[in-house]
Amino acid sequence: MRDVIDRLEDWWKNGEPVALATVVATYHSAPRQAGASMLVGPCGDVVGSVSGGCVEGAVYELGQQVLAEERPVLQRYGVSDDDAFAVGLTCGGILDIFVEKVTPETYDQLGRICQAIREERPVAVATVVAGPAERLGKRLIVWPDAVEGGTGSSRIDDAVGDDVRGLLDAGRNAMLSYGVDGQRRGEGLSVFVESFAPPPRMIVFGAIDFAAAVARMGSFLGFRVTVCDARPVFATATRFPGANEVIVEWPHRYLQAESDAGRIDGRTALCVLTHDPKFDVPLLEVALRLPVVGYIGAMGSRRTHEDRISRLLDKGVTDAEVAKMSSPIGLDLGARTPEETAVSIAAEMIAQHWGGACARLADRDGPIHSGSG
Repeated sequence: MRDVIDRLEDWWKNGEPVALATVVATYHSAPRQAGASMLVGPCGDVVGSVSGGCVEGAVYELGQQVLAEERPVLQRYGVSDDDAFAVGLTCGGILDIFVEKVTPETYDQLGRICQAIREERPVAVATVVAGPAERLGKRLIVWPDAVEGGTGSSRIDDAVGDDVRGLLDAGRNAMLSYGVDGQRRGEGLSVFVESFAPPPRMIVFGAIDFAAAVARMGSFLGFRVTVCDARPVFATATRFPGANEVIVEWPHRYLQAESDAGRIDGRTALCVLTHDPKFDVPLLEVALRLPVVGYIGAMGSRRTHEDRISRLLDKGVTDAEVAKMSSPIGLDLGARTPEETAVSIAAEMIAQHWGGACARLADRDGPIHSGSG
């Protein structure tokens, strides 16, 4: 919903009914991830995408039907038997799409949800997408310290509320299954959870030209980007327009303070670009000993890398801790410019996150999105 939220809220505020189609599950080589959304507006306008074009026409028709009949629908789309270009997914994947009518009466919490998303306050929406007809479309809104709405069963609400908070902490979407009476190991009720956690963080250490390119790339990928350097003459906002903030501080002190404040988590990416031992060795001592972090990469030549490892081991950093670091940073794309290097770093981060093999797709057989479904 995040990708269509501005237009959705506009129609909602004006009391105009909208069909909201959301990808709630994917299988095999699906083109979009769970949470991707498309709107069918009151005048037939279409906003957003659920498949990159493969099934939008069919979803549009379903949206019109839902607006007319006022009943939510869960529909599965895969490769069509007769003609893959007619309705199905030409990529060979499968999408489950839930379509519901949104009005101020059916979704009175939407305004507060939109405001929370814009203010980067965590909130999750848990919607019943399969089960008894009287419960379809019912939703639980889960905040870190409160719950609104309901699924029609207090027992289910308690189970969903507990499970959703774990997903919200991790910033994950998921489909949860319960018995119709709330049994955790049961079946018959499917609840899609869409987590609107604050954007993941990328902290770029070293106010150099490569850092400017990495900051822009991080922002493009949806990270909240911080650039940190101890040298005030280089660490200025004008030099890093792609960053959300620029911090003048010794990198190791800043990272330790952020960790102590609980602002480093499993989605955080740390890019150490200083390749100067007086900065990066103390910094990496802190980074490699963090209890949890998403990615640690350090720039430098092979010689710099070997010297860095030796210095870290001398400081008591273990081999297992050193193994958490990607150094030299990035994938071997033959990159030369700062922008190309930023692409190589982003590619490595994506591959690590999704378990990519870093091989040319043209040289591989089988599904493109091997982690789907």
